[in-house]
Order: sequence, then C-alpha cells, then structure tokens
Amino acid sequence: MSAPPVAPARAAAFEILLKVATTDAHSDELLRGREVDALSAQDRALVTTLVLGTLRWQLKLDELIRPLLTRPEVKLAPTVQTALRLGAYQLLYLDRIPAHAAIGESVELAKRAGERFAAGMVNAVLRKLTRAQRAASGGKSLAEEFAHPGWMVERWERFYGAETARTVCKFDQEPAETSVRLAHPDAERSLADEGVELAQGQFLTVARRVVKGDVARSKAFREGWVRIQDEGSQLVGELAGRGENILDTCAAPGGKTAILAERNPAAVITALDASKRRLDAMRRNFADKRLRFAVQDAAAMELKAEYDLILCDAPCSGTGTIGRNPEIRFRVDEVDLGRQHARQVRILVRALEGLAPGGRLLYSTCSLEPEENEAVVEECLGRVQGHRRVWLDGEVDRLEREGVLHAQGAAMLRSTALREGCLRTIPGIHKCDGFFAALIVRQ
Repeated sequence: MSAPPVAPARAAAFEILLKVATTDAHSDELLRGREVDALSAQDRALVTTLVLGTLRWQLKLDELIRPLLTRPEVKLAPTVQTALRLGAYQLLYLDRIPAHAAIGESVELAKRAGERFAAGMVNAVLRKLTRAQRAASGGKSLAEEFAHPGWMVERWERFYGAETARTVCKFDQEPAETSVRLAHPDAERSLADEGVELAQGQFLTVARRVVKGDVARSKAFREGWVRIQDEGSQLVGELAGRGENILDTCAAPGGKTAILAERNPAAVITALDASKRRLDAMRRNFADKRLRFAVQDAAAMELKAEYDLILCDAPCSGTGTIGRNPEIRFRVDEVDLGRQHARQVRILVRALEGLAPGGRLLYSTCSLEPEENEAVVEECLGRVQGHRRVWLDGEVDRLEREGVLHAQGAAMLRSTALREGCLRTIPGIHKCDGFFAALIVRQ
C-alpha cells in the first residue's frame, strides 16, 4: 500500500525546520533555496508562513506539547519534535488549514523521516491538542504571551520600558514586510507592469514596501533595477556618507556596499569579509570595477591610516532582526552578549586605526542590546586617542536637504530614533529591523 501524499509546501517546510533545528542554517537563506523556488507561488507563500510561524511560536508550542506526552521528561528526536511543532502551529494559528490535514501529514512526515514507531504518538498528541482549549494569555508574562526567551524580554523592559518591549515582541510575531530599494528610474514602472504593488518607504525616498506581488521573480529584480533590502539597513548605508577611499569592514552580503558605491561614484571601495563564500557571492553580484575584495577577519586586520570613510557594520547577536529571523531567539544566550562585545571592540579598534586624519567611521549593528552598541563605542573611544563621536542629528539634516530622506521620514527619525546623537530603530515603532549606528571622526 502506497504512503499517503504530503503537500509539497508542508514537506518543504518540514525539511527547512529540521535543518534549522539540527544545524546552524538560517531560515531566510533556506527559504530562498532551489527546492522552494521550484514550487508554485501559492506553495512558496505557504512554506514561508509555516516555517516562520512555527519558529516564531516555537517556545509556546513546546510549552503546550510537553504536558501531552506520555513521558514529558524524555527528549524527543528532532524529526518527531519538528513534526509535532509543525502540526501544532497549523492547528493553533492557521484556521484555514483543516485539522485532519495538519495531523495526518505531520504523522506521515514523521514516518518518512524514519520515525514510524513515533507516528502514533504524533497522532495522539496533536489530537489532544485539538481538543484542548488554547491557554489564555491573561496573567502571563510578556515572554510567555509572545514566545520569547524570558531573559531577553526582561532586558528590553529594563532598557526600553514595558510598552516598547511589548511592541517589539508583537512585531517579531507578525509576518515581516518586504522592503526594496529602487536602483533604476524604470524600476517602479516595470514592477507595476508585472503586478507588483508598492508603497512609500517610511524614511527614504528610494525605499518602497511591497504591498502585493513577488519582486524576486520580476524583470526589474533580474536586471538589478531593484534590490530587496530592509529599510533600516538602507538607512545605515546612507548615514555612512561620502568619501574617496572607502573601507567596508564586514561587507557581505553587500547591500550597504552597494549604497556606498551608488552614493560615491568616484570612490575606490574595499570590501572585506571573513567568509570567502559570502565574498565570492558579492563578486558575482557586483560588476563595479572600483570595488576591491579581500577575505579578512575584521578583528585581526592591520590597516594603514588611509581611509577617509569606513563602514564598520559589526557581526552581532541580531536581536533587532528576530521578526525576519525568528530562530535567533533560540540561538542567542545572555552570556553570548559579553563575547560579542569583546569581539566588536576588537573590530572597532582595528577599524579606527585605518582612519585618515579628518576621516569618518560609522559603527553599526542590528542588535537591540546596549553591550553591543553604546558600550562598544564608549570603550573604544576610551582606548583609541584622537577620535570623537559626532551626533547623527546633523547627518539626518543633510540627508533631508539632499532629498535622500523625505520630510516625514526625517521628522520621524528626529522624534523617535535619535537618542544622544546615535540612531536606534525599534521594530514595531519603525517598520524595519532594529539597527544602531554611531558616527566617529578622527581629529
């Protein structure tokens, strides 16, 4: 007797979730893989919903599944755990999917993964879940309500206040919007001709939010007329400013490098990255002859004081991008922040050594954690003499005068994102990832 069929979207979602659970793979990269790309538009959308939804609510799902197991103390095989999570997410959060489909195909996925003995258990647990009433959120902590690690939410409540912490958590649990950057005068018209509907970005005149349609399959995307890039990331690239000899210390995947090249057409730009694979991908995507590429760990680089502009977008915990990369909440521990801080200090100190007199450096991360942001800048300025921090308020004024920021975006940045001269975008308060940026100049 042949095995029951499994819908292509559920099969693909199961494989991606299993890879995320058992390797260091990232969901956003896996969702752009060939297997997903080969699916229909409807199935691609469902795969994205299943993967990101399951990851967003994983802590809550595990909390509900565990008491329903015959032996709650036993550690489940990753394949069984993934099948349970995927089925539970569909039952509890996707009303349009019939319960029999969510349960039956989760059981079949466990069987196909070699866990036939556990198929009955998957069936029993998911059926119990359909009969159980979903737990009310009243009286529960913010972390429990929105399926975030308790230590993380407690920090955000302490640093930003309870209301902002709730806003961030809620934003993280909602489907992330796609933002694009228009890089050609005909990009918007070309996208409209293919049924892609856009809305104005929150800050930048060349940024758009995708309301409807698939940009990645459009002619404009294939021709390089439009780039998919979070608007917060675009904003960091714009704030870096102008130079003739430019260094991008942690360049891959290259979105900010592209903005540096666009805004500095006569500059020579050096792009460094520790990953040869990621840097090779940049080489393939950039036809600009002014770009130089070098595989280099930014924490160990030795620079001459020759660059008039340096972008130091340091590796970080990524807690400002959980809405787009929900698995980060399982991979980051509070202890990691100290290690991140130490490495970021090494990178920034090395980068500052490369600034020519009068040169400027923009330090940035996509982290919400002060240890990776203000504390790094403060420690480095204490170590490296002859440098000072410049408030970014003036840079926002400049970008508005140049027409890079529209008036409403500049006003919003001034009122909600500039704090003691640094930039901090907050997910939910702003329609983008959480970024930090500070500007340093050599005297």
